Amino acid sequence: MIALSLAEIAGIVGGQPHDVPDPSVTVTGPVVIDSREVRQGSLFAAFAGERVDGHDYAQRAVEAGAAAVLAARPVGVPAIVVDDVVAALGALARAVVERLGTTVVALTGSAGKTSTKDLIAQLLERKAPTVWTPGSLNNEIGLPLTALRATAETRHLVLEMGARGIGHIHYLAGLTPPRIGLVLNVGSAHLGEFGSREAIARAKGELVEVLPEDGVAVLNADDPLVRAMASRTKARVILFGEATEADVRGENVRLTEDGRPAFALHTPTGCSDVTLRLYGEHHVSNALAAAAVAHELGMSVTEIADALSGAGTLSRWRMEVTERPDGVTVVNDAYNANPESMKAALRALAAMGKARRAGGGRTWAVLGQMAELGDASLAEHDAVGRLAVRLNVSKLVAVGGKEASWLQLGAYNEGSWGEESVHVSDAQAAVDLLRSELRPGDVVLVKASRSVGLEKVAMALLETTEGEVAVR
Repeated sequence: MIALSLAEIAGIVGGQPHDVPDPSVTVTGPVVIDSREVRQGSLFAAFAGERVDGHDYAQRAVEAGAAAVLAARPVGVPAIVVDDVVAALGALARAVVERLGTTVVALTGSAGKTSTKDLIAQLLERKAPTVWTPGSLNNEIGLPLTALRATAETRHLVLEMGARGIGHIHYLAGLTPPRIGLVLNVGSAHLGEFGSREAIARAKGELVEVLPEDGVAVLNADDPLVRAMASRTKARVILFGEATEADVRGENVRLTEDGRPAFALHTPTGCSDVTLRLYGEHHVSNALAAAAVAHELGMSVTEIADALSGAGTLSRWRMEVTERPDGVTVVNDAYNANPESMKAALRALAAMGKARRAGGGRTWAVLGQMAELGDASLAEHDAVGRLAVRLNVSKLVAVGGKEASWLQLGAYNEGSWGEESVHVSDAQAAVDLLRSELRPGDVVLVKASRSVGLEKVAMALLETTEGEVAVR
């Protein structure tokens, strides 16, 4: 963070200094919410959670080097006391971003946000110092924490924005006003909370509504609900996608033998070929979105193509491909799941399996619940189970309760296979099954909503192998 005195911070957030012997003391380190991450000169923001109250760790944070604590009550060490720590953190982020004058790129969508953010970050980092959202810390706490990592050298700030309801993205965009706003897609994620895809579109479109007249709205030409958002912004509109009228367009989209997407990237300034290191055709749309942002910020088509072809996965458990010494490949995509991302992952699994079938390799889909689908949950889980059959996945392992049983039932009703689909109770049961049946050349996809914790399956499969594993 840029250096600010405690007196300046108190003025920005409307707080009162408590036990502060010298208000001129400067915060020079990062703003953190975990006392274990404190560095010399940090500001420790204390939040009272359901299980842990950060105020109880205030003294530990100061002893570790924090200049002060941002708190909701006096804590016996130097602190700036405010009525609402979340609101104060947001106010501080907005003040810092305004002082820096860095270009803010904000993105949202139902699926692919984190993967696309990682791609944008890797492209822009080649051009100038860039700060981006770590993982998917895209809410009212994670977003300002990311913004507060920016320094005077930062030229690009890439921020992922999530929404749990109408008004959330409007609030986040108000903390860090973007010049470039990117909307990826409108899908079924959080359908149970919003009620309809049209309501999801209203929420996601709040991002383009806040853009200034000299800003840029980057919209998916292949998604009608996103494309329609052009009428909701006063900013200039750039379209990306495979549609012929897209400004940044992908042509001749195909998969390599091992399931990596390749395509011809067309921009207003030229064309260049791209072959991604990532797996699955769904990454083409993500890559085109990132290319549109990079083009707007001055990168040439050859620079963009080169950067995309070299970009990897920055965030864990998102199509994280690891090959064991015995030839089994584990695809850990267990960070989260919704109907769109689940189907995309299955298609990627099928493509990866084709390259190994000559050697007898099989494809395994270890799947669990997709959360927050509301009344659509049964139909969506059933549809995923059916798709696994249509893609000729060798074996579906549905893990968990009723939602897992719906996955397995969908596969069965589609014409499965007898023992080729199975329902197990929990992650350990899945691990036991896989350990007994996997053989060299097999590819295992692990995917479910974050709350299911299926990453334990992938991690267990990798921990049991001897020697080094290679992340591809």
